[in-house]
Amino acid sequence: MTSPPRLLTAVTLFLATTLYGTTPAHADDDPNDPPGTEPSASAPVEVDPNDPDLKLPDGATLAQAKVLDIKSVVEEQSGDERREDTNTSVTLALQAEVLFGKDSSKLGAEAKSRIRGIADEIRTQNATRVRVFGFTDDLGSSAHGDALSKRRANAVHDVLSQSLNDAGITYEVRGYGEQYPIADNSTEAGRKKNRRVEVSFPRTEP
Repeated sequence: MTSPPRLLTAVTLFLATTLYGTTPAHADDDPNDPPGTEPSASAPVEVDPNDPDLKLPDGATLAQAKVLDIKSVVEEQSGDERREDTNTSVTLALQAEVLFGKDSSKLGAEAKSRIRGIADEIRTQNATRVRVFGFTDDLGSSAHGDALSKRRANAVHDVLSQSLNDAGITYEVRGYGEQYPIADNSTEAGRKKNRRVEVSFPRTEP
């Protein structure tokens, strides 16, 4: 009996972020900037606040203009892999259980195969900047989570860099521990999503 095909769900939303960095690997000891919080691109056109067509109420002012990226999120039904696309970047997140054993940073053959698949896409996009971020749930001490997420990010980086074998690619590798959860840590299903490694890189410019 064949297993049913994996189902994909998609959500489209607006987000004013870009996802790439410029510092070399391995994981930083002091990650100051949270992922995905960089300023949005500048507005492409000037807006005249005195234009009568705007019909602003008396005393009202315009907020600062900015460009919003459209972000598409696609996740496997199992939650093992999650993909985010904007017009400027790609982010691929793999759950820790797919890559590592419990409390481990050692990669198995299947995990390395998945990472090599990500390397193929980085090569296709001709990306020269790659981010590798590790995350954990909030169980255990914060210090333990920070250290584990760094080791896991470094392990994924090592396979990526060996697969790509390109001195022109700059890597930013960080471990954030329990910071920046994407799901509720009060349930095991949520904690499983939070235990992840994310690889992000710019899309090829048109």
